[in-house]
Amino acid sequence: MYFQYGDTEINYLKRKDKKLALAIEQIGHIERKLDANLFAAVVRHIVGQQISSKAQATVWARLKARLKDVTPFAVHDVSAQELQALGMSLRKAEYIKDFADKIVSGEFDLQAVEQMSDAEAITALSSLKGIGKWTAEMILLFCLKRPDILSFDDLAIQRGLRMLYHHCKITRELFNKYQKRYSPYGSTAAIYLWEIAGGAIEGMKDYAPAKKAKKNKGSIPLSATTQNK
Repeated sequence: MYFQYGDTEINYLKRKDKKLALAIEQIGHIERKLDANLFAAVVRHIVGQQISSKAQATVWARLKARLKDVTPFAVHDVSAQELQALGMSLRKAEYIKDFADKIVSGEFDLQAVEQMSDAEAITALSSLKGIGKWTAEMILLFCLKRPDILSFDDLAIQRGLRMLYHHCKITRELFNKYQKRYSPYGSTAAIYLWEIAGGAIEGMKDYAPAKKAKKNKGSIPLSATTQNK
């Protein structure tokens, strides 16, 4: 299953922004996979925090093999230590257990999130241990298929904006300008900005000032990546 967008979204964004229009023409249609199951999507995002996509895929495969079905009751029936043994940190295992336990007990109504506005859903999801605003926003886009999600906290979104518009830095004020311009189809714009950040258009560069390596320490190249790509 892929994020659905078409002529309505594309034509709107092209009318609103000439530079984005040229990028869309060069890149063409993008297929971005969705998470069909809301509970599993939240768990997978917790698993993937601060680790590589490859490591996330490995742990996620082990989790699915262990539980068969990644459901609240299946997670409720195992211990945090059993989850940790699959390759995640104990803290992440405890976050996942807490999430499942709250659903099983009725303390958290996950189905109600699907009916909430974007702001309400982000607030509700962010109340869970291990879920911040960025993770909540990614869940809204890649699971709930919300059409107007553009995350300021996403480093690749900021990189894409710098590359497309030749900015050295994306301030909140500057970001708000583009967010308003793309709305109500921010999610489609985000998908193209991620592609731009990943090098989809030859010759585009990041205009962020180069970071100086500290004396006597090797420098580590920075790269903007997102989950679900």
